Amino acid sequence: MDCRVYRKGLMATLRRVLMLALLFVATQSQLTLQAQENWRDSLTAINKQIAQSQWSTELHLRKANANLQLQQWQYAIDEYGLVLRHEERNPAALFYRAYAYTHMRRFDLARNDLNDLLAIVPRHFEGRLSLAVVLQQLGRKQEALDELNQTIQQHPDSAVAYAARANLERQLKQDEAALYDWQRAEELSPRDATYVVSHVDLLLVLERREEARRVLDAAVRRGIPRGMLREWFDKCKR
Repeated sequence: MDCRVYRKGLMATLRRVLMLALLFVATQSQLTLQAQENWRDSLTAINKQIAQSQWSTELHLRKANANLQLQQWQYAIDEYGLVLRHEERNPAALFYRAYAYTHMRRFDLARNDLNDLLAIVPRHFEGRLSLAVVLQQLGRKQEALDELNQTIQQHPDSAVAYAARANLERQLKQDEAALYDWQRAEELSPRDATYVVSHVDLLLVLERREEARRVLDAAVRRGIPRGMLREWFDKCKR
Protein backbone atom coordinates (compact mmCIF):
# COMPACT_ATOMS: atom_id res chain seq x y z
CA MET A 1 0.00 0.00 0.00
CA ASP A 2 1.65 3.26 -1.13
CA CYS A 3 1.18 6.88 -0.13
CA ARG A 4 0.21 8.29 -3.53
CA VAL A 5 -3.37 9.16 -2.61
CA TYR A 6 -2.36 10.76 0.62
CA ARG A 7 0.66 12.52 -0.96
CA LYS A 8 -1.65 14.09 -3.57
CA GLY A 9 -3.86 15.49 -0.85
CA LEU A 10 -0.86 16.64 1.14
CA MET A 11 0.62 18.56 -1.78
CA ALA A 12 -2.68 20.19 -2.65
CA THR A 13 -3.20 21.36 0.90
CA LEU A 14 0.30 22.73 1.32
CA ARG A 15 0.05 24.57 -1.95
CA ARG A 16 -3.05 26.35 -0.83
CA VAL A 17 -0.81 27.68 1.94
CA LEU A 18 -1.88 28.61 5.45
CA MET A 19 -4.27 25.64 5.46
CA LEU A 20 -1.84 23.24 7.13
CA ALA A 21 -3.88 23.12 10.29
CA LEU A 22 -6.44 21.05 8.42
CA LEU A 23 -3.97 18.93 6.44
CA PHE A 24 -5.71 15.65 7.02
CA VAL A 25 -9.20 17.02 7.31
CA ALA A 26 -9.63 18.40 3.79
CA THR A 27 -7.36 16.32 1.61
CA GLN A 28 -9.76 14.01 -0.21
CA SER A 29 -12.25 15.16 -2.81
CA GLN A 30 -15.81 13.97 -2.60
CA LEU A 31 -16.32 10.65 -4.33
CA THR A 32 -18.87 10.48 -7.09
CA LEU A 33 -21.84 8.23 -6.51
CA GLN A 34 -20.42 5.75 -9.00
CA ALA A 35 -17.04 5.77 -7.30
CA GLN A 36 -18.69 5.21 -3.94
CA GLU A 37 -20.58 2.26 -5.36
CA ASN A 38 -17.38 0.84 -6.84
CA TRP A 39 -15.61 1.08 -3.49
CA ARG A 40 -18.55 -0.54 -1.73
CA ASP A 41 -18.43 -3.40 -4.24
CA SER A 42 -14.70 -3.70 -3.68
CA LEU A 43 -15.23 -3.78 0.08
CA THR A 44 -17.81 -6.55 -0.27
CA ALA A 45 -15.43 -8.60 -2.39
CA ILE A 46 -12.55 -8.09 0.06
CA ASN A 47 -14.75 -9.13 2.99
CA LYS A 48 -15.59 -12.35 1.17
CA GLN A 49 -11.91 -13.04 0.53
CA ILE A 50 -11.08 -12.42 4.19
CA ALA A 51 -13.84 -14.78 5.30
CA GLN A 52 -12.56 -17.54 3.01
CA SER A 53 -8.85 -17.32 3.78
CA GLN A 54 -6.37 -17.38 6.61
CA TRP A 55 -4.92 -14.18 7.96
CA SER A 56 -3.65 -11.87 5.22
CA THR A 57 -2.16 -8.49 6.08
CA GLU A 58 -2.53 -7.40 2.47
CA LEU A 59 -6.26 -8.12 2.44
CA HIS A 60 -6.85 -6.25 5.69
CA LEU A 61 -4.86 -3.27 4.44
CA ARG A 62 -6.95 -3.29 1.28
CA LYS A 63 -10.11 -3.40 3.36
CA ALA A 64 -8.94 -0.48 5.48
CA ASN A 65 -8.07 1.48 2.35
CA ALA A 66 -11.61 0.94 1.04
CA ASN A 67 -12.92 2.25 4.37
CA LEU A 68 -10.76 5.34 3.94
CA GLN A 69 -12.01 5.93 0.43
CA LEU A 70 -15.58 5.74 1.72
CA GLN A 71 -14.62 8.05 4.62
CA GLN A 72 -15.53 5.36 7.13
CA TRP A 73 -12.90 6.58 9.54
CA GLN A 74 -13.71 4.44 12.59
CA TYR A 75 -13.95 1.28 10.51
CA ALA A 76 -10.56 2.08 9.01
CA ILE A 77 -9.09 2.73 12.46
CA ASP A 78 -10.41 -0.61 13.70
CA GLU A 79 -9.03 -2.44 10.69
CA TYR A 80 -5.58 -0.89 11.00
CA GLY A 81 -5.68 -1.73 14.69
CA LEU A 82 -6.29 -5.35 13.75
CA VAL A 83 -3.29 -5.30 11.43
CA LEU A 84 -1.14 -3.78 14.17
CA ARG A 85 -2.14 -6.48 16.62
CA HIS A 86 -0.60 -8.95 14.18
CA GLU A 87 2.28 -6.71 13.04
CA GLU A 88 2.90 -3.94 15.54
CA ARG A 89 5.59 -2.35 13.36
CA ASN A 90 3.60 -2.17 10.12
CA PRO A 91 4.39 1.30 8.67
CA ALA A 92 1.35 1.52 6.39
CA ALA A 93 -1.07 0.70 9.19
CA LEU A 94 0.53 3.27 11.51
CA PHE A 95 0.58 6.00 8.88
CA TYR A 96 -2.95 5.56 7.61
CA ARG A 97 -4.43 5.04 11.05
CA ALA A 98 -2.94 8.41 11.99
CA TYR A 99 -4.56 9.80 8.85
CA ALA A 100 -7.94 8.45 9.94
CA TYR A 101 -7.47 9.68 13.51
CA THR A 102 -6.94 13.23 12.29
CA HIS A 103 -10.17 13.14 10.33
CA MET A 104 -11.82 12.45 13.67
CA ARG A 105 -9.70 15.17 15.29
CA ARG A 106 -8.07 12.69 17.64
CA PHE A 107 -4.72 14.37 17.33
CA ASP A 108 -3.05 12.84 20.39
CA LEU A 109 -3.63 9.37 18.98
CA ALA A 110 -2.43 10.48 15.56
CA ARG A 111 0.75 11.84 17.15
CA ASN A 112 1.37 8.53 18.90
CA ASP A 113 1.06 6.58 15.64
CA LEU A 114 3.30 8.98 13.76
CA ASN A 115 5.95 8.84 16.47
CA ASP A 116 5.85 5.03 16.30
CA LEU A 117 6.11 5.20 12.51
CA LEU A 118 9.14 7.48 12.62
CA ALA A 119 10.84 5.21 15.13
CA ILE A 120 10.63 2.52 12.45
CA VAL A 121 11.17 4.68 9.34
CA PRO A 122 12.98 7.87 10.46
CA ARG A 123 13.12 9.32 6.94
CA HIS A 124 9.42 8.85 6.17
CA PHE A 125 8.66 12.19 4.50
CA GLU A 126 4.88 12.22 4.79
CA GLY A 127 5.07 10.87 8.33
CA ARG A 128 7.39 13.58 9.61
CA LEU A 129 5.58 16.36 7.78
CA SER A 130 2.27 15.07 9.09
CA LEU A 131 3.61 14.95 12.62
CA ALA A 132 4.56 18.62 12.33
CA VAL A 133 1.01 19.46 11.31
CA VAL A 134 -0.51 17.40 14.13
CA LEU A 135 1.77 19.12 16.62
CA GLN A 136 0.49 22.47 15.37
CA GLN A 137 -3.04 21.25 15.98
CA LEU A 138 -2.01 20.43 19.54
CA GLY A 139 -0.56 23.91 20.03
CA ARG A 140 3.04 22.66 20.09
CA LYS A 141 4.42 25.01 17.46
CA GLN A 142 8.07 24.91 18.53
CA GLU A 143 8.04 21.12 18.43
CA ALA A 144 6.39 21.34 15.02
CA LEU A 145 9.16 23.67 13.84
CA ASP A 146 11.76 21.19 15.08
CA GLU A 147 10.09 18.46 13.03
CA LEU A 148 10.06 20.65 9.93
CA ASN A 149 13.73 21.49 10.44
CA GLN A 150 14.49 17.80 10.52
CA THR A 151 12.29 17.18 7.49
CA ILE A 152 14.32 19.69 5.50
CA GLN A 153 17.59 18.23 6.73
CA GLN A 154 16.45 14.83 5.47
CA HIS A 155 14.78 16.09 2.29
CA PRO A 156 16.60 19.28 1.26
CA ASP A 157 15.15 19.16 -2.26
CA SER A 158 11.51 19.25 -1.17
CA ALA A 159 9.69 22.46 -2.04
CA VAL A 160 6.74 21.26 0.02
CA ALA A 161 8.89 21.01 3.15
CA TYR A 162 10.15 24.56 2.75
CA ALA A 163 6.60 25.80 2.14
CA ALA A 164 5.39 24.04 5.25
CA ARG A 165 8.14 25.60 7.34
CA ALA A 166 7.53 29.04 5.83
CA ASN A 167 3.87 28.78 6.78
CA LEU A 168 4.71 28.01 10.39
CA GLU A 169 7.44 30.64 10.56
CA ARG A 170 4.95 33.24 9.45
CA GLN A 171 2.60 32.18 12.24
CA LEU A 172 5.52 32.57 14.64
CA LYS A 173 6.28 36.05 13.23
CA GLN A 174 9.66 34.86 11.96
CA ASP A 175 9.21 36.81 8.75
CA GLU A 176 12.78 36.84 7.42
CA ALA A 177 13.06 33.09 7.87
CA ALA A 178 9.71 32.64 6.12
CA LEU A 179 10.84 34.80 3.19
CA TYR A 180 13.95 32.65 2.79
CA ASP A 181 11.89 29.47 2.81
CA TRP A 182 9.38 30.78 0.24
CA GLN A 183 12.32 31.67 -1.98
CA ARG A 184 13.76 28.19 -1.59
CA ALA A 185 10.37 26.65 -2.40
CA GLU A 186 10.24 28.76 -5.57
CA GLU A 187 13.72 27.68 -6.57
CA LEU A 188 12.84 24.04 -6.12
CA SER A 189 9.46 24.31 -7.87
CA PRO A 190 9.86 27.34 -10.16
CA ARG A 191 6.56 26.93 -12.03
CA ASP A 192 4.35 26.75 -8.94
CA ALA A 193 2.48 30.04 -8.77
CA THR A 194 1.19 29.50 -5.25
CA TYR A 195 4.68 29.67 -3.79
CA VAL A 196 5.21 32.95 -5.62
CA VAL A 197 1.92 34.34 -4.35
CA SER A 198 2.74 33.36 -0.77
CA HIS A 199 6.16 34.97 -1.04
CA VAL A 200 4.71 38.15 -2.52
CA ASP A 201 1.90 38.29 0.02
CA LEU A 202 4.38 38.35 2.88
CA LEU A 203 6.49 41.00 1.17
CA LEU A 204 3.42 43.18 0.77
CA VAL A 205 2.52 42.71 4.44
CA LEU A 206 6.03 43.96 5.20
CA GLU A 207 5.46 46.88 2.76
CA ARG A 208 8.33 45.79 0.50
CA ARG A 209 6.50 46.47 -2.76
CA GLU A 210 9.50 46.87 -5.04
CA GLU A 211 10.90 43.57 -3.90
CA ALA A 212 7.50 41.95 -4.38
CA ARG A 213 7.37 43.29 -7.94
CA ARG A 214 10.80 41.82 -8.67
CA VAL A 215 9.63 38.41 -7.41
CA LEU A 216 6.61 38.61 -9.73
CA ASP A 217 8.70 39.67 -12.72
CA ALA A 218 11.10 36.80 -12.12
CA ALA A 219 8.17 34.37 -11.93
CA VAL A 220 6.89 35.55 -15.32
CA ARG A 221 10.35 35.11 -16.81
CA ARG A 222 10.35 31.54 -15.49
CA GLY A 223 7.18 30.84 -17.46
CA ILE A 224 4.33 31.45 -15.02
CA PRO A 225 1.54 33.18 -16.99
CA ARG A 226 1.29 36.84 -16.10
CA GLY A 227 -2.49 36.52 -15.98
CA MET A 228 -2.24 34.17 -13.03
CA LEU A 229 -0.41 36.87 -11.11
CA ARG A 230 -2.37 39.92 -12.31
CA GLU A 231 -4.03 40.51 -8.94
CA TRP A 232 -0.65 40.60 -7.25
CA PHE A 233 0.87 42.91 -9.84
CA ASP A 234 -2.06 45.26 -9.17
CA LYS A 235 -1.44 45.10 -5.43
CA CYS A 236 2.16 46.16 -5.98
CA LYS A 237 0.92 49.39 -7.59
CA ARG A 238 -1.19 50.54 -4.66
